Amino acid sequence: MQIIHEKGYKGMGMEGRTAHWYAKNTAKDTEEFRSLAARLSRKLPSDSRILEVAPGPGYLSIELAKRGHYAVTGLDVSKTFVEIAKKNAAEASVEIDFRQGNASAMPLSDDTFDFIVCRAAFKNFSQPVAAMNEMYRVLKRGGSALIIDLRKSASLEDIDSYIKSVDLGWMNSLIYRLTFRFLLLPRAYSKESFMEMASSSSFGEAAIQESGIGLEITLRKG
Repeated sequence: MQIIHEKGYKGMGMEGRTAHWYAKNTAKDTEEFRSLAARLSRKLPSDSRILEVAPGPGYLSIELAKRGHYAVTGLDVSKTFVEIAKKNAAEASVEIDFRQGNASAMPLSDDTFDFIVCRAAFKNFSQPVAAMNEMYRVLKRGGSALIIDLRKSASLEDIDSYIKSVDLGWMNSLIYRLTFRFLLLPRAYSKESFMEMASSSSFGEAAIQESGIGLEITLRKG
């Protein structure tokens, strides 16, 4: 299997109206963000330093910040998302350091974070192995990273069931179905691809499990 060090396209963050449309629709996934934040917080000491890579509108970071005395940072390539996330955090009365930057060249110091999470974005990175190496670099020794993303083998029926579980309205549901089929699934990785990338990265290995239409990839810095 060929390791994917760099994709042919250069992934750019959503900007402008597209970013605002995405923010409005993903806000309907509030319960999913709360559930994930609750699950993660049960494993994290209350003083943990957390980095969310590609937080988009910031919903998961905000839910994490509500659940402990965490120092939360969000790094996104999109200027619009950073602006939206800062506004959302202010409205939620939580302090989060949202900043603009590329996942494969993070403007962050070595050995800074106890935990990193990247949800529904890794497949869009143009340099996935470089992004993993950057996660390793900014993690403290003993820290871990969790990548949650769509799995290549997810069926269209499974995706349709997932979309139906979210109240998007018929037009947005149609847009989501087309986006999954023609944009997201072609970019998604298989379990085997993630294993190969992790093996070639500074982490050296990964623990991977299926979850719904996605995969959860756990990477540890020993």
